[in-house]
Amino acid sequence: MTTVLRRATQWNRPLMLLVGAMAALAVVATVGILVDPRVLTGAPIWLKPFKFAVSFVLYGATLAWMLSLLPRRSRIAERAVLVIVAVAVLENVWLVGQVLRGQTSHFNSSTPLNTALFAAMGAAITVLFFAHLVIGIVVLIRRIPDRVAATAVGWGLGLSLLGMLAAVPMALPMQDPGIEGISGAHSVGVADGGPGLPVVGWSTTGGDLRIGHFVGLHALQALPILAILLTRFATRLDARTRVRLLVIAGGAYGVLTVLLTWQALRGQPLLRPDALTVAVVAALVVATATATGLVLARRRRPELALAA
Repeated sequence: MTTVLRRATQWNRPLMLLVGAMAALAVVATVGILVDPRVLTGAPIWLKPFKFAVSFVLYGATLAWMLSLLPRRSRIAERAVLVIVAVAVLENVWLVGQVLRGQTSHFNSSTPLNTALFAAMGAAITVLFFAHLVIGIVVLIRRIPDRVAATAVGWGLGLSLLGMLAAVPMALPMQDPGIEGISGAHSVGVADGGPGLPVVGWSTTGGDLRIGHFVGLHALQALPILAILLTRFATRLDARTRVRLLVIAGGAYGVLTVLLTWQALRGQPLLRPDALTVAVVAALVVATATATGLVLARRRRPELALAA
């Protein structure tokens, strides 16, 4: 275990320093949740810094691991990493600063300062998006030698960009609730801060745009984990078959991200889908299962021919 951790610290120093800082912030935020009684928009005031800290721990560690797979270092990717680390630090300083001020961070236009801070963070997130895109392009150009890993990393990076885009509707004019001092919302059809699922807080009475955002972002971890599982446990499958299965999984994951965002935009709670949403989900499941079956059947066909 110690060897694994030591190796991990060498993946990418700036990103792993960010991971350490965000892990420390998660601990601080946990203490804040336990000892600070303040509640903001229906949740403990330290919950948002906690969630963002944990998210950046996962993001930083995964991105550092992905870059360690490249056959050689890339100066462009390393500069993009520095941009991502800077934005991550700024965003979390902003979140904690707003908590200390007793102010909401997102969609807060109650004062000129809050409006300026939210606008600045929006611009910073846009910069992070393009830095992430640059890393994705570098990974595609440099070609990770392991085809299975390369496919998982490529899809993970691409789908996480889709997850970032899924957050855009939160700040569009259609999400303006018409409440003074608020310029956007996570929820659709209901006010933010209402009844929600434990920990994540996703609305149980209306649509919630955070769901598609969350699912899309974590493709960064989901696709590589699937690749690792296929490599470790599906040992009878050759590399080409595993790559095809990852492509199917990536396509289905992307459709699911769009579907969850579409469901939210219709003001529909995640756990209360209507007949149309259920039908679309069923079609996605059938299409994914069929494509998977065809890939596996195609893989078996040569074996049957040899046996005959």
